[in-house]
Amino acid sequence: MFKFPSAANNSLIILGGNSNPGLTHEIADQLGVHPANVICDRFPEGEIHVQICENIRGKDIFIIQSTCTHPNDYLMELLVLIDAARRASAKRITAVLPFFGYARQDRKDKPRVPITAKLVANLITTAGANRVLTMDLHSGQIQGFFDIPVDHLYSINVTGTYLSKKNIQNAVVVSPDIGGVRMARAYSKLLDCPLAIVDKRREDATRTHVMNIIGSVEGKNVIVVDDLVSTAGSLVEAAKALKDAGALDIYAAIVHPVLAGPAIERIKNSDIKELIVSNSIPLGPEKKTPKIVQLSVATLLSEAIRRIHQNESVSSLFSKVGVEA
Repeated sequence: MFKFPSAANNSLIILGGNSNPGLTHEIADQLGVHPANVICDRFPEGEIHVQICENIRGKDIFIIQSTCTHPNDYLMELLVLIDAARRASAKRITAVLPFFGYARQDRKDKPRVPITAKLVANLITTAGANRVLTMDLHSGQIQGFFDIPVDHLYSINVTGTYLSKKNIQNAVVVSPDIGGVRMARAYSKLLDCPLAIVDKRREDATRTHVMNIIGSVEGKNVIVVDDLVSTAGSLVEAAKALKDAGALDIYAAIVHPVLAGPAIERIKNSDIKELIVSNSIPLGPEKKTPKIVQLSVATLLSEAIRRIHQNESVSSLFSKVGVEA
């Protein structure tokens, strides 16, 4: 674990909202610092109340907040924390979003719909953030929605290391849709196994229909990779289609475990042997099942924070696996 020299330590401040306190403390421990004392609660009528309870004037501030579970509340918390830090004369403010909510609304694919990912980028910038650190965005072009620097990390090293240690024989990496081929190819290269694609048609925001499987999965152990799992409808249907096509064990490596609505029951009753997720979003007791393995990305994020703080390159954290920001 890296420990800062005392002078550098004093100039870096970790703040956290209520969305993922466990990850905030893990990151702070990795950096050898204590999270700043912050009051982040609600007024009686529900308005968000924030107070930073220590001097941060001239400090390098990293605010850790995933806009998940209660995305509207946690997004507002993030904006208010950024504003509080700016008004407290912080030298630089970095918004650290392990999970960037509203990322699925990244283009105008129907008449009269918003591009909410761009709106959120504008809000974060206007609130006073100087840069953003995030991980496994739903689509890479979201980086261009910001007018401030964005460091986009990938959790493939964390998940890939876990999968390599499992030593899954006769494996094939599967992208659950055409849009995920780039990331699936990176996993395929890392694990030295072939690639297949599920061709599906989206019927609405929560329902899809599998049309074809491009590539061979018969008699092979499948690793499905994707950036997030929400209601798990698409994932479970893809797993069933793969099983019907002759796949053996089915593993799913999904970065962000949104797991809303019937997701947990669907996964429990599905053909998926193991769902591997990160802790970008915390899992409550009601979402824990033997089928789900949660890996920590605290080391990845803390190393990126250290490099940003010390003005070092961040790109080397992901360039070696063939995925570029």
